[in-house]
This record gives sequence, structure tokens and C-alpha cells, in this order.
Amino acid sequence: MLRLRLDPTACAGHGLCADLLPERISRDEWGFPIISGDVPPALAAHARRAARACPVLALRLDRIADRPGARVMPPRKAD
Repeated sequence: MLRLRLDPTACAGHGLCADLLPERISRDEWGFPIISGDVPPALAAHARRAARACPVLALRLDRIADRPGARVMPPRKAD
């Protein structure tokens, strides 16, 4: 799973990210991005494109664990 992170002090409100990834990024009344939710695998390429398109490098895409702290249980043996 991927997560978009915004540096609000660096953001200049150009809006390219919202144009490239409207499924996860909208704009507030001043044109600054509002990020909603993590990025599913189906939108990963669009999210990478949006992060790369930011002219002030205010948007970053990070990989996150699906469920932090989740244990993987071995399969049960059939009796």
C-alpha cells in the first residue's frame, strides 16, 4: 500500500497533483491539495506521476505496511 504525504509549507497550490490524481486529491477553496485516503495498487502509477509532477517537490509517495504489527499465522493442518 502507498501513502501520499504533503509538505504544506512547500506547497504553492499549483494543482497539478489534483489534476493527475483526482481519485485521491481534491483542492480546497484556495487551490491547495487535500489528500484523502491511501493509494491502492490500481492507482499507484497515477500517484507516482502526481508526485513527480509537483514543481516544488511538496508531494511524496511512501510505501506503508498493509497492517502495521500484523502477524502472519502459519496455515492450519487438516486433521
